[in-house]
Amino acid sequence: MSEKLAQEFSAIFGGNPDLIAQAPGRVNLIGEHIDYSDGFVLPFAIKDVTTVAIAKRADETIRVASMQKSGEVVESSLTALKPGGADHWASYVLGVLWSLGITRGVDILVDGAVPLGAGLSSSAALECSVAVGVNALFALNKDVKELARATQKAENDFVGVPCGIMDQSVSLMAEEGFALLLDCRDLSTQNIPFYIASAGLELLIIDTQAHHALVDGGYAERRASCELAVATLGITSLRDISISDYQARKSELDDKTYIRGYHAVTEMQRVLDTVAALKAKDFARVGELLNASHRSLRDDYTVSCPELDCAVDTALAVGAVGARMVGGGFGGSAIALIKSSEIAQTETAIAEAFKKSGFTAPRFFTSLPSAGAHVIQYF
Repeated sequence: MSEKLAQEFSAIFGGNPDLIAQAPGRVNLIGEHIDYSDGFVLPFAIKDVTTVAIAKRADETIRVASMQKSGEVVESSLTALKPGGADHWASYVLGVLWSLGITRGVDILVDGAVPLGAGLSSSAALECSVAVGVNALFALNKDVKELARATQKAENDFVGVPCGIMDQSVSLMAEEGFALLLDCRDLSTQNIPFYIASAGLELLIIDTQAHHALVDGGYAERRASCELAVATLGITSLRDISISDYQARKSELDDKTYIRGYHAVTEMQRVLDTVAALKAKDFARVGELLNASHRSLRDDYTVSCPELDCAVDTALAVGAVGARMVGGGFGGSAIALIKSSEIAQTETAIAEAFKKSGFTAPRFFTSLPSAGAHVIQYF
């Protein structure tokens, strides 16, 4: 793959890249829409990655191309890097360059293999592959926490998506074979073994192909609801109130704000309960918590959609241990914890249910927890 990317780089820009870096997409086992409330989340990196070839330039010009956008070269310059530009795929690249404050131009070729719009964080994979490459290329000496904050800043302030920091953190920090318990307040982490194969289980990822866009306001509106709850209750974050105390103060909030905040405080507890269940190898309990997470996202946070509900309901109907939507919502992917021997029949049942409902045919894949972002070759 590196050799082909280097050849394409030479064909588009002339010369060789200085290095090639890659970063993975992610699946969040549990802990949805709570990273921006200082919560705990439990994602793991998937095997699908975005790879970038990067070379320094002698001037201030920036050129960005993608192997998925044949013939398109986006050109900018260091002086033109300003937040609030056009909504364009290259904005994620330019935003990282802006956030890291590079002082020389670069040529960058992207090869993205993380499914777009599937809730598997293709955007973070793109941002983090660029960040790791630029960090090495310019000897910025930033650690993974600094890179996580820089890439989040790029997406928040440059692209205009008010995402939390989970996606970038796991893309940078993940280790093969483990889910990553991430404290979104201080970015401390703990590796949680996720060895479901020994229990005869597998995690099926169902891309509903109902593609979502998080810049349309739905995500921002829900984050604003959580921030309003925090301000009204006079607390630092929803991390700092127990479920019982939150329930006791219901009258202080309007109904919409309360129910969205209720999702956050209960989801944080579900993450910690899932960690305990995984350590105890209590996969039935893990399944119960996945189901509860989906109900909360569907009914309280209202970020599910008919395709996601169909995937989850069908998986459970044919015997899944647990299932839920993942990602920002409004489309994207779901996961189902199922017996390895029942993968084929689960996929068939979901595909038939989608066809019956008139939905676009879903895509299926599985992934074991994979490694985080790194430079894979220097030239």
